[in-house]
Amino acid sequence: MFNAKSKSDMSYEKSNGLNGGATLISAGTTLKGDINSSNDLRIDGTIVGNIRTTSKIIIGNSGVIEGDIECNQADITGKVNGNIKVKDLLQLKGECNITGNVQAGKLQVEPTATFNGQCHMAGVSSTNTSGKKTAELEKEAELN
Repeated sequence: MFNAKSKSDMSYEKSNGLNGGATLISAGTTLKGDINSSNDLRIDGTIVGNIRTTSKIIIGNSGVIEGDIECNQADITGKVNGNIKVKDLLQLKGECNITGNVQAGKLQVEPTATFNGQCHMAGVSSTNTSGKKTAELEKEAELN
């Protein structure tokens, strides 16, 4: 009875990139405390605490995060006051406002987004202070 989803519910989830196991914090909701999840999260309300997931986080226009975020992917159009660590793609969209440091594998920033902080790109073929790529250093270590 409670597990049945209407076609409109399923089309909303598909159009917003959410799978059946996604968690939604709706507008008007305030949650205080840390969140740990292995599913996608969509936040349109307010979270005061840190968020960690192995999946994707979507922060809508009305979403506000007061804490650090760690995830695989993130689409942000709301407000974040904290550090953001994303393994894959971080998208700063629309009128988003980010205050804090960012570490991401890939970063996409729209011209209307506001970002105040430091940005570190974490890639597989990063270069160290000697100018050599990590893969080159690992190969040299194997030969020695």
